[in-house]
Amino acid sequence: MSRMPPLPEYAELHCVSNFSFLRGASHPEELVERAAALGYAALAITDECSLAGVVRAHAEAKARGLHLIIGTEVQLAGADGAPHAKLVLLATDRASYGNLSEFITLARMRADKGAYRAHPADLEGKTPGHAHLAGLPGCLALLVSEREVSFERLFAQATWLATWFAGRAWIAAANLLRATDGVRIERIERVAHLTGLPVVAAGDVHMHVRSRKPLQDALTAIRLGRPVAECGFALASNAEQYLRPRIRLAQLYPAEWLAETVAIAGRCRFSLDELRYEYPEEIVPPGETPTSHLRALTEAGARRRFPNGVPDKVRTLIEKELALIGELRYEAFFLTVEDIVRWARSQGILCQGRGSAANSAVCYCLGITEVDPERCNLLFERFVSRERNEPPDIDVDFEHRRREEVIQYIYGKYGRQRTALAATVICYRSRSALRDTGKALGFDPQRIDRVAKSHHWFDDGRDGGERMREAGFDPASPAVAQWLALAAALRGFPRHLSQHVGGFVIARDSLARLAPIENAAMQARSVIQWDKDDLEALGLLKVDVLALGMLSALRRALEFIGRKLGRPFALGDIPDGDRPTYEMICAADTIGTFQIESRAQMSMLPRLKPQNYYDLVIQVAIVRPGPIQGGMIHPYLRRRNGEESVDYEKDEIRAVLERTLGVPIFQEQVIQLAVVAAEFTPGEADALRRSMAAWKRKGGLGPFRERLISRMIARGYSPDFAERIYGQIEGFGEYGFPESHAASFALLAYASCWIKRHHPDAFLAALLNSQPMGFYAPAQLVQDARRHGVEVRPVDVSASAVESTLEPCPMSAGGHAVRLGLDRIGGLGLAAAERIAAARCERAFASVEDLMLRAGLNAAELGALAASGALAPLAGHRHQAHWETLGTEARRTEMLRSARFAERPLTLPAPSEGENILADYASLGLTLGRHPLALLRTRLARMRLALEMLSGKYHEGDTIHVERGEAGLVFTAVHGQPA
Repeated sequence: MSRMPPLPEYAELHCVSNFSFLRGASHPEELVERAAALGYAALAITDECSLAGVVRAHAEAKARGLHLIIGTEVQLAGADGAPHAKLVLLATDRASYGNLSEFITLARMRADKGAYRAHPADLEGKTPGHAHLAGLPGCLALLVSEREVSFERLFAQATWLATWFAGRAWIAAANLLRATDGVRIERIERVAHLTGLPVVAAGDVHMHVRSRKPLQDALTAIRLGRPVAECGFALASNAEQYLRPRIRLAQLYPAEWLAETVAIAGRCRFSLDELRYEYPEEIVPPGETPTSHLRALTEAGARRRFPNGVPDKVRTLIEKELALIGELRYEAFFLTVEDIVRWARSQGILCQGRGSAANSAVCYCLGITEVDPERCNLLFERFVSRERNEPPDIDVDFEHRRREEVIQYIYGKYGRQRTALAATVICYRSRSALRDTGKALGFDPQRIDRVAKSHHWFDDGRDGGERMREAGFDPASPAVAQWLALAAALRGFPRHLSQHVGGFVIARDSLARLAPIENAAMQARSVIQWDKDDLEALGLLKVDVLALGMLSALRRALEFIGRKLGRPFALGDIPDGDRPTYEMICAADTIGTFQIESRAQMSMLPRLKPQNYYDLVIQVAIVRPGPIQGGMIHPYLRRRNGEESVDYEKDEIRAVLERTLGVPIFQEQVIQLAVVAAEFTPGEADALRRSMAAWKRKGGLGPFRERLISRMIARGYSPDFAERIYGQIEGFGEYGFPESHAASFALLAYASCWIKRHHPDAFLAALLNSQPMGFYAPAQLVQDARRHGVEVRPVDVSASAVESTLEPCPMSAGGHAVRLGLDRIGGLGLAAAERIAAARCERAFASVEDLMLRAGLNAAELGALAASGALAPLAGHRHQAHWETLGTEARRTEMLRSARFAERPLTLPAPSEGENILADYASLGLTLGRHPLALLRTRLARMRLALEMLSGKYHEGDTIHVERGEAGLVFTAVHGQPA
């Protein structure tokens, strides 16, 4: 019996993942897993002009012990756009990786988002400022021949490659059993003989298993924008672009070509673990170190925060934190964030740190966060931990209207070569997967849309036969079955890169040599090709520069209050523990405030009855899916009201849960429970923290359930108690608040409530001037303020500024009336509003014509003013104003103005109340008249209709028709949690 010959060693050097968007049909992790299972010596991930998927592949390769090679595939094109050559470029060491990343950045940054332009001149050192990229030092290059390349063209390409990559160049031969492969491989061998370039086997892999071929075809169709049936030769002719078994490869390639793959892999020893991230140090004054400067700023901040002396508790925290920050070499990171915050405040931009950074006494002393470590139980280890071995994450909220100033400050200070936003990977979800695969199969777009809109059955894996029939499909059809299978496979695939909401990566040197940078869709923005999870996996630091509408509103409100009082007024001037404010909160009178203004929060407030700051912290956190799904709310309320006793079982549980009456309200408590009750190590606790948020998506809580329950029982806890704790942890997988996050938000919640209670006029004006933001539409905010006694005055070209303002009015709550601003008028435009306000500052308008000429208004702008009622002082009611604007426009030319003729005044009838109300909503989005349904009350009563507001899946401005005997108007459609 003959023995099987030994399998050849093999390294796949040309493999694209689904991060070559709409080309690759497998996740990087799937490719790595399959390559390891097949016994490959190495695998190169070579996505097209991209390194977006390599961190995921790196993590999987480390877990499976597979040698991962970092590379890219790139199509070179001449200045005229004509194709020059396709190359696979592989990094061998840290320096060559930097060259590769910089080359990708160069090609990406000269093109629009999602595209690239790589020229032969880039690799010839002829691109200004990039001469050092000539020959891409240290990188290995594989020439990928076209399917039907001529001998002459292949020879020219190989000669060029041999010139610029001497000793580092190969011709890749892909035998995919296509009709033209035999001729092409013969030409490759001839060119190799003439140029001296060696030949290497390469699979041009697009999927980990051949069963992904239908999905690869669908991706091609989606990319080309036409059905699979019309894609023709653009589709792969067979399913050979997969990771093939080595026995199969031995049948297809000469042994020396396979051996060459292993030799090349042996030269590529670079690992992403070699990346070392260093933060900029120009924020450190001469003669100081990052350590000494951070210490100095912290001490100065501590003296400012605690003028009567730093409490012992805070001093202990400061020393502990500084020691750990120094050990982990994070000083420059903290200094960079402090510099950004200090600059923003110097420009009058309100900002506040939140999230895990609020656990830090150092951040409090630096002015980054506002949570007093003396008042709260801070858990610094949730922010920075030696055991977790991951970078700290500092989130800072800035006024949403002025965040762009902060972003441009960062770009200006560090330059676009050293800073960029982190990416966000936009993935296919059920609706988009159903739509795109349905189009790829050629189904009717309208019927596809009906199925995609009702995708919840698809999400849950339920039988959708009835939905399919309703949309006009036969559920038993093989084509429909294929559609659903393709959509399920596509769900979760990356679709494109977008920019993170505000996560900045800032490097000491060139960021482009750390990770490729490309243009974002938004002008003057650039992003690196890695997302926040990639950055965290490699230990790279980012600072989140986020936008918060309430900060914009608070800053404006503080300015209004300062003008009312005749002195500056800041957040720090708001008194703590104000009883009238807490009475208002307990009465759920919180429309327009921060975090506690939703219907769910308002229904909870009279039951929880917050009496102090920490009660507000709990209030912010408790109305979240985590506590709700974990069944924590009712036990907490019963215990708070003295209706139920608290049983902690053990003192270690009491230490964690006593402040929340025995139920976990915050994420930190859930993690602490696992540590004290089930003896989780810091590493296990951190893994639990990560899995909680992803358990639905990845099914990652199963192993923790068994471990947690069994350990708790072994330590003497009852099975019922252990099961209850696990149920609470599972509930937090639905989203729960960290205590530090809730503590930061509670400060802003209280501030907004205090201003609403004591300065309702300033509160309304500030909210109107900060739109869009919050839960409620301007119409509801105005109605609420009027119910509280605030006089609201209409838009008026003779009195209104660009934004809403305060006008003295002793009869109005707060002492001032709110004058609506010109910016409320639909169709007017900011520039026109500014011209009107500027012209009126010189002198009052005498007529509509005077307004038109001095403010330079066109017919559309005059029409918008007339429709809003803002011309009432100059022209009377809306009908009259419209007539006047038409006459004014006709007299616009100098000739007509100098040759006026006598015109009999025309008096038009005034619009009815109903017409005015409808016009108000059409122009301003609100009315100062009666509610529209008040006009119909008598008629509706005769029809026995109840006047009530409805909630549901409606859009702003919709009229609701129902069968239950109700009627109403939708002002705001709200989905999900408040920010």
